[in-house]
Amino acid sequence: MTATLYGANVSPFVRKVRAYLAAKGLAYTLDPVNPFAAPPDYRSISPLGKIPAWRDDDVTLADSSVICLYLERMHPQPALYPADPQAWARALWLEEYIDSGFVPKAGPGVFFPLVLAPMMQDQPVTAEVRARVETCIADELSPMWRYLEGELGDAEFFVGGALSIADLAVASIHVNLWHAGVDLDATQFPRLAAFLAREFARPSMAALIAEETPTWGRRTSA
Repeated sequence: MTATLYGANVSPFVRKVRAYLAAKGLAYTLDPVNPFAAPPDYRSISPLGKIPAWRDDDVTLADSSVICLYLERMHPQPALYPADPQAWARALWLEEYIDSGFVPKAGPGVFFPLVLAPMMQDQPVTAEVRARVETCIADELSPMWRYLEGELGDAEFFVGGALSIADLAVASIHVNLWHAGVDLDATQFPRLAAFLAREFARPSMAALIAEETPTWGRRTSA
C-alpha cells in the first residue's frame, strides 16, 4: 500500500514533510486537503483538523514533526536527525523554533496578506497592507533571522555538518516568503541568505518550488 500524505502543498509543514520524504527517497501520494474546508471524515486521521496527516497501512498520524520522527524510526537511513544526543536535541529545538515561533509570525503577517488574501478572498494588496507587512518583517521576523544567522554561523548546515530536519524546517517556511516576493536581506543576514540559496537549489526542494509556483507565486506583484 502506497503511503499517503494529506495536506496542501503550499503549507510549510506539508512541504517540510515532502522535503524529508524526498531526502529519504520514500514514495508517497499527496492527497490535497484544504484545512479550512476539510472532508467530514478528515478528523479521523487528524483529530485537530490540521495538516499534514499521514496514512501508512494501518498507521495514521498527524503533525509534521511526529510524522518525520516516525519515518526516521521506520527508515533510519539516510539519517536526517543527528546521532549525537546534544546535536539531536538542537535539531529538534530549531525545528520547534520555526514551527512554533517563526511560522506563526511569517504566515499571518506576510504570506496571508500578500498571497492568500488576494487569491482566496479577493483582498487587494494596498499600501496599508504593505506597511503592515513591512512592520512584521522589521519587528517580528528580523530578530528571528538574526538568531538563525547566529545559530548557523559559518557552517553549511545548522546541525552536525549534514542535512537534518532543522535545515528542512528553516528552508520550508522561507519558500512561502519567496512566493510572496519577500527576500532575505543578504547584507544583514549573509550566512542565512546563502544557506537558503543552497537549499532552494537542492533538486528535491527546487522541484517542490517549481510545482507550487504557478499557483502560489506572487513575486512579480508582491
